[in-house]
Amino acid sequence: VYVRKQLMEITAEQLRADPGRYIVYDIRSERERAYGTIPDSYGSTAEELLNTPPIDRSRPLVILCAHGIVSLDVAEALEARGYEAYSLRGGYLAWLRADLQDKQEEEVRARVEQSLRKKFRTPLMSQFTKALKAYRLVNEGDRVAVCISGGKDSMLMAKLFQELKRYSPVSFDVRYVVMDPGYNPENRRIIEDNARLLGIPITVFESNIFESVYNVEKSPCYLCARMRRGYLYGYAQKLGCNKIALGHHFDDVIETNLMGMLYSGQLQTMMPKLHSRNFPGMELIRPLYFIREDDIKAWRDYNGLHFIQCACRFTDTCTTCNNGQNHSKRQETKELIRMLKKTNPQVEQLIFRSMENVGLDAVLAYKQDGRKHSFLDTYDSRTGDEGE
Repeated sequence: VYVRKQLMEITAEQLRADPGRYIVYDIRSERERAYGTIPDSYGSTAEELLNTPPIDRSRPLVILCAHGIVSLDVAEALEARGYEAYSLRGGYLAWLRADLQDKQEEEVRARVEQSLRKKFRTPLMSQFTKALKAYRLVNEGDRVAVCISGGKDSMLMAKLFQELKRYSPVSFDVRYVVMDPGYNPENRRIIEDNARLLGIPITVFESNIFESVYNVEKSPCYLCARMRRGYLYGYAQKLGCNKIALGHHFDDVIETNLMGMLYSGQLQTMMPKLHSRNFPGMELIRPLYFIREDDIKAWRDYNGLHFIQCACRFTDTCTTCNNGQNHSKRQETKELIRMLKKTNPQVEQLIFRSMENVGLDAVLAYKQDGRKHSFLDTYDSRTGDEGE
């Protein structure tokens, strides 16, 4: 097996040293490729490559998956058919790490920060400060734990807080926190490398959440999210913080609105801030509340940044190099909004505004402080409903 791997593999450093020599096929799912891929690579699947082999035999083929496991089998099958084919050792994560190491950190950091002040000031920085003011998210004397998962959203949030600290008239303090719930070593290194590249002084603490929920069959993601939040609150309190900041953006908010209606039969939104029930004096804030996901992706791609998609142990294997089998309710909701937008370009903003325009006189029932109220409670005391 060792000899086979040595003959069939190519390293990220070899590929980066002479990229024009190879034809690269990325066999991860379309959803995974949307989070980033090797420049000039071709998106495909293992089945497509084996059922309809490439016509071009003039250059060696490099097969890419998440960790270099499935790609090794595909490369071997293509070799048996007469192709010169290799698997990228370590997969896309290995290429990400090599890419990070090649970058001149100071130059990248300066470009990233300049882009927030210039090119992306309106869609990112201005929307960030707008949410802070609209919902009074950060106040004088606050100490905020900016919680970084390693993805594009939380990394952007950290940079926006850094920029805000440069000129804000409000005096507040920030701590940049990464919780390691059981990441594999590669993902943790990528998070640490990106933080170093962007000049974010992170503090990493560990928990065993993945171990705790790995064998849970019913709603493991919900349980994991709840446990993560509890650990973050607890650690933030130890740092003297009174708030934790999470990287949920505008798209997350409107998707949550629709998901509640379509899958849970309830009307509720993802609030811009919440008081903690179990940690008195602590608050959760969402400073990216007005920022669109497409603008975050544009900022990421403009600066040539690459972040992990999801470091969860449930999806963090090459078994996810499939064709969209990890289809979640949130992904279905994204597709629904995308389809509705074709005929109604304002649909996203209207979904958002609907949560600001709830008419309690025109709902059958609502809950407040855990108590359910019916329209019948006040119906007999009301007049003039018809023809209003």
